[in-house]
Amino acid sequence: MARTQIIAGNWKMNKTVPEAVAFARELLQGADLTGVEVVLCPAFPALGPVVEALSGGPVRVAAQNVFWEDRGAYTGEVSPVMLRDAGCRYVIVGHSERRQYFGETDETVNRKVKAVLRHDLVPIVCVGERLSEREAGETFAVVERQVTGAFAGVGETAAAGMVIAYEPVWAIGTGRNAAPEDAQAVNRFIRELIGKLYTPAVAEQVRIQYGGSVTPENAAALLGQPDVDGALVGGASLEVESFRAIINAARRV
Repeated sequence: MARTQIIAGNWKMNKTVPEAVAFARELLQGADLTGVEVVLCPAFPALGPVVEALSGGPVRVAAQNVFWEDRGAYTGEVSPVMLRDAGCRYVIVGHSERRQYFGETDETVNRKVKAVLRHDLVPIVCVGERLSEREAGETFAVVERQVTGAFAGVGETAAAGMVIAYEPVWAIGTGRNAAPEDAQAVNRFIRELIGKLYTPAVAEQVRIQYGGSVTPENAAALLGQPDVDGALVGGASLEVESFRAIINAARRV
């Protein structure tokens, strides 16, 4: 089946509200976004203003994180209720930086996935191995553990609509990216795993992105792989022209 490419720009801890709004407006000016789904992922303070700037257009908005409770005494956290109210459609869950710096585990990722789904938002679940794990030949074991953990207790219908981002940790922000055939091999493994956890039909619906030093120069080769359904873009999403070039590469696939 044909899966719509999804290109998401994860700005991480960058851009003030005015900078984020200016980017959103510039992206919409004269851009042909047909045939691909585009998502911007601003920091929490910019979510509402970016949603407003994009109002009526084709670009969706994602949050970079979420807490698993709807409300309560959780100082500093943001709930899925708040994200939906702000106008988000997607939520990044389990990014390697969250796992590395903030102690997220497969269990807490799963709790966040369920909370996001409970409020009709779509999780973008990040999985990927560290360099030491890759060198030890553990890539597939690590990815299997993370995917299985994230999807635990998720029903077929919800699973089919989720997005997975394979992001090898050693490639994030390093300028090193997985070779297109390596990205394809892992993404294919993930799709086959979803087929075992659910059904082959569900696996064919799940969109699997690649992330990790995606640039305008390597986007076409990565996105041209049969099981790479888009990109979760970091540094190259901070400038409109480079992000637009990656979107155009996806449109040509």
